[in-house]
Amino acid sequence: MAPGRNRRWLLRLVIAFGFAQGAVSMARPAVSYRALALGADERAVGVLAGVYALLPLFAAVPLGRRTDHGRCAPLLPVGVVLISGGCALSGLANSLWAMALWSGVMGLGHLCFVIGAQSLVARQSAPHEQDRNFGHFTIGASLGQLVGPIAAGAVIGAPDMAGTSALALVVAGAGAAVAFTSLWRIEDRTAVASGPAAGDRVPVGRILRARGVPAGMLISLSVLSATDILTAYLPVVGEHRDISPAVVGVLLSVRAGATIACRLVLTPLLRLLGRPLLLTVTCFLAAVLCAGIAVPVPVWALALMLAVLGFCLGVGQPLSMTTVVQAAPEGARSTALALRLTGNRLGQVAAPAGAGLLAGVAGVAAPFVMLGALLLVSAGVAVRSPGAAGQGGGAGAVPSTRRKGPALRRTSDI
Repeated sequence: MAPGRNRRWLLRLVIAFGFAQGAVSMARPAVSYRALALGADERAVGVLAGVYALLPLFAAVPLGRRTDHGRCAPLLPVGVVLISGGCALSGLANSLWAMALWSGVMGLGHLCFVIGAQSLVARQSAPHEQDRNFGHFTIGASLGQLVGPIAAGAVIGAPDMAGTSALALVVAGAGAAVAFTSLWRIEDRTAVASGPAAGDRVPVGRILRARGVPAGMLISLSVLSATDILTAYLPVVGEHRDISPAVVGVLLSVRAGATIACRLVLTPLLRLLGRPLLLTVTCFLAAVLCAGIAVPVPVWALALMLAVLGFCLGVGQPLSMTTVVQAAPEGARSTALALRLTGNRLGQVAAPAGAGLLAGVAGVAAPFVMLGALLLVSAGVAVRSPGAAGQGGGAGAVPSTRRKGPALRRTSDI
């Protein structure tokens, strides 16, 4: 399969990712509500959100190394099994410790799926298609983030918050299993044939020193932390401001819907502004809007803020993937994406834990001020990030001196 000739695999991958991400996006607020029903405070909710990222933190780089020297597709069904099991077993757990364990399993499954899927996109996309294909791939995540919170809000409700949140988690596990239906024959096996030898591993230090990799990692970490804390802490904000779970679910879905809209128009935005400027502007606006959530405003105003915030956050993930892919040495692009995911998971461990401490000391609005500061730093880093080689619009081209054989299609992220 030559890059750019057949994109049906990408459509099937988007569908599968939509179901997998939808399950996770339904489960995350359900975990928060169930933890609150079991007696957890704001600090405990933050710890639970962080544990989701803890197990994946140690698995990302080994999985990336494996994918650099083998196939991507086997990671996808493994990820679906772990997501489905982690969701369902979190619903059946009756203690915070057990919920933390199964949340970690869910996070490990999400990591497996994302490493496999992002490496697949990079491997089977021509260089000039990478911004577009990563943007379309992340539409699957946004669709899941759109439907998942609405489904959670529809199922969860008083007076039996513990029972309905458990039901939501079991339903999420069943929804994740549907992703299996789109994973058949999704990978071009010939693209693996001439990959680098297993002994030719590029040192992690060299990958991290490549210009563009640290910037892409920080931007990705900031954007994902913002999305993660919004998902975990907007229910807590809703509880404090007397906003019902159903309305909170709609608000989270408004944010996800705006992210989808952003990714649908990503290519013209890139042509207009270029990758570095687009990342800078959107990170800056997202910083202001995140801090603005700390201000008590009417629900309609909060919905408007989340819509604009969702549009801005939609830029960071796909463009940071392309930034990391094109900056990384050949033969180590899956590992570079795995390092990006490791940074994401560090953020998912540290940001919710820090958010929990801030919420306990300064109130539930404080984590959003912290997010604003983190995104502001990312906006400053984005100014200095490298643009696309050979294109004014930042569409993702690479220098023509690179080989165009099957191994190059491995140019390989939640």
